[in-house]
Amino acid sequence: MTDITAPSAASPEVIRAWLTERVAYYLECSPADLDQGAELTELGLDSVYALNLCGDVEDRFGLVVEPTLAWDHPTIDAITVFLSAELAQ
Repeated sequence: MTDITAPSAASPEVIRAWLTERVAYYLECSPADLDQGAELTELGLDSVYALNLCGDVEDRFGLVVEPTLAWDHPTIDAITVFLSAELAQ
């Protein structure tokens, strides 16, 4: 079962916290260890995990995103801004 968060419940803070948790999961580290302004590739996120993250976004927020999401918006902060804007539409 998919846990889709309603757009109205997806504040930037909720999105950022969720993204941080997902990236930390893929990198096998603590969310507290992540610099949300660092490029995901510099943190060690590879293309396979970046594609998985796109699927996670679709499952969580019901928003279809391009598979280049992590390259077009290369930081947790940048993805947060992008998703916030998309969900506000």
